[in-house]
Amino acid sequence: MSKPLVGIVVGSESDRERMQPAMDELKARGIAHEFEVRSAHRQPDAVAEYGRTAHERGLRVLIAGAGLAAALPGVLAAHTDLPVIGVPLRSSKSVGGGLDALLAIAQMPPGVPVACVSVDGSRNAALLAARILAQGGGYPQRPSLQSKQ
Repeated sequence: MSKPLVGIVVGSESDRERMQPAMDELKARGIAHEFEVRSAHRQPDAVAEYGRTAHERGLRVLIAGAGLAAALPGVLAAHTDLPVIGVPLRSSKSVGGGLDALLAIAQMPPGVPVACVSVDGSRNAALLAARILAQGGGYPQRPSLQSKQ
């Protein structure tokens, strides 16, 4: 198997089932990926380290599934220069069927870009990752994490 190009990250093992369509789509397209469980709230240092080292490890796109406060995509984006795609996840405690997670992911502050797909839209996240990879798989130069606001 080739080195992963896409990193899929969730905050809890219980999110795997809703992220499975992304993994299936990437596999069907022959795009190597990895799946990690790292909580932005319970393991903030581990999430930061994952984001900081993703590019060096060969990853080109990150997909982060998150529910409720949905901090994971934004925390990853704060620590990487790679594209981050957020997947808002519905949970039994969600407000408005996942609206809380959708708004949390869509409303990133200036300088912390996160793409956002539909609630439980992990397959679309994989399709977007594939399109990003099709554009050349990376940058000619690594842009600075300090973007102009």
